[in-house]
Amino acid sequence: MPDVSESIKAIQEGAKEDRFTYLTILQYHVTSPEVLPTLNDVLQDAELTQEIGWDLVQMLLNIEGSETCLETVARLGNPREVVIKLMEALEGLAVAWNDEVVVDADQPGVIPDSKIPGKFITLLGMLGILHQRIKTKYPSRFLGPSLVKVFEAYQPTPEMTASVINLVYSLSGRKRPPLPTRKSSVNVANPDQDGDASKNAPDPEAEQEDPKEDTMQRKLLQAFVTCILQRYVNAYDMLWSPRLLELYNPKRVVPGKSTTEAFRQNEELQKRDAVVGQLVALLRDLGLNKCEGQFVKSIFEGPVHTDPLVAFDDFSSVDDIHFSPGGAVCLVAYWIFSKDVFESDSPQPEMYVFPDHALMLGRFLGIEMQSEILSSPGIADALLAIGLGLEHRNLIKGVEEPNLMAYHHNLTLISVFHPDIQVRNAATSFAGSLLHSEPDDHNRLEILEDLLENCMFASLKACAITWLKEELITARQEKLSNQFSSPDVIERLQYSLFPDMLSLNEMSNDALIDFWAQNQLFLLQVANFAYVLFTGFKELVPAGMGAAVGQRFVEPLVAASEKLEKAEGADDDSRMQLSILKDRLRSLGLQ
Repeated sequence: MPDVSESIKAIQEGAKEDRFTYLTILQYHVTSPEVLPTLNDVLQDAELTQEIGWDLVQMLLNIEGSETCLETVARLGNPREVVIKLMEALEGLAVAWNDEVVVDADQPGVIPDSKIPGKFITLLGMLGILHQRIKTKYPSRFLGPSLVKVFEAYQPTPEMTASVINLVYSLSGRKRPPLPTRKSSVNVANPDQDGDASKNAPDPEAEQEDPKEDTMQRKLLQAFVTCILQRYVNAYDMLWSPRLLELYNPKRVVPGKSTTEAFRQNEELQKRDAVVGQLVALLRDLGLNKCEGQFVKSIFEGPVHTDPLVAFDDFSSVDDIHFSPGGAVCLVAYWIFSKDVFESDSPQPEMYVFPDHALMLGRFLGIEMQSEILSSPGIADALLAIGLGLEHRNLIKGVEEPNLMAYHHNLTLISVFHPDIQVRNAATSFAGSLLHSEPDDHNRLEILEDLLENCMFASLKACAITWLKEELITARQEKLSNQFSSPDVIERLQYSLFPDMLSLNEMSNDALIDFWAQNQLFLLQVANFAYVLFTGFKELVPAGMGAAVGQRFVEPLVAASEKLEKAEGADDDSRMQLSILKDRLRSLGLQ
């Protein structure tokens, strides 16, 4: 390897050689940060840099401290050629992620010492300069493919997202507004805004831009940012729905366990809010600032599982360019969330729970509900936040008759499958609130009956029992005459509430352990409900039902509990819960 002084001399004198020879000299000598200032001085020759600049991109990208040289290449190199090399470099970063990305739900992003984010930020700084230099009739033809490569190399870290925001502001011809001076702000290098644009060389192949291009480029940028928003929100727990629930029901907040308070106190959580807020502000600056009915319909009327970026390489009008459906959902959710939590001037949604939100929820959950919720937890949280916000605004029913059962079913699936317990709790609370607010008591009973008879999830059946108990209490307290004020309701539901458990007598210990693991939430809840029913609502118990329940339900369940308490493989927590169940059942006096 040559020493630094020898390399500096070669870089200075080699510029007199033909371009191919000089590139060979640079490949040999430009290997360390010490020679970069000399190279940058040489690259001030605009004619030289226009001819060789695009060949320097990959070489310089791998040398620490090369940002200044690469900025010079972006300002003086042939913009159309350098853009092609940048796209190749971004493609290389996308491949490199396969070796470096850490799959961690708590800390999405990259390993701490990764060089890729820094390279990504540098390349996007160059891209912001280059696209402003390209003067062609159809600049969107360069812009679309570039945005695809950016998205493929993007990982949803705050710093890389801040770099994307800088890029879009540059490409839109706007300056990024100064960020508040607070710890949650994210700042990265932005040579287009902070550098000297007067140093930019003109495009040697400049053409007059087509008048329609401004609209085309704006739609591309809007669609691109909705893709970034979806990716970011799915990577982090924004917890919009739990925070809205706390805002709407402050008396239910447990001291010391407030999600809202956690976001106020934790710097990393504040940063999440700040980044999403900046993405939404960027969309507003790009003209996406109204939640009109047509915008809402576009979310649930079009296909959900589409990649908007596919059209970025082949489009002829703005109608061929579409927003990310998931990103649009996140945008509407944030408008509602920020309006209520931060008192922002976000637009009011022109939509109702029925039919708009119900169609949106059904479309996104689709047929494979569990996989959809697990693969897109941020979208599921956003959908739930929209529903909570609409209910709070009393935007329940539009012109169509609602299908409450189907909607309620989709809400309860979020309460079962979402990976975050706070979102699950918010879904459960919203589902219960919506159920109780349904004016038709026949509909309410049908939903409860469907859950108790057909639901395979013990946690949901336990929720249904809680909601049934609340309906019985409300009917008594308000002296109502409805489906929940007569023994008919218990007669109708008794075999779903207290099913035949005689088969437990024949089960092995292993089978009983499996049965308990799958059903303990339901069994504990139904035992508590039975106590309330047989001691506090005796007037609702049909004649002779107590003895039948004791024989088919209580006695075999008590016997199974005693057997399980003594079984090998039962842990201490299970034994404690079994003891509680057994004592509660015996207190009924039905044996």
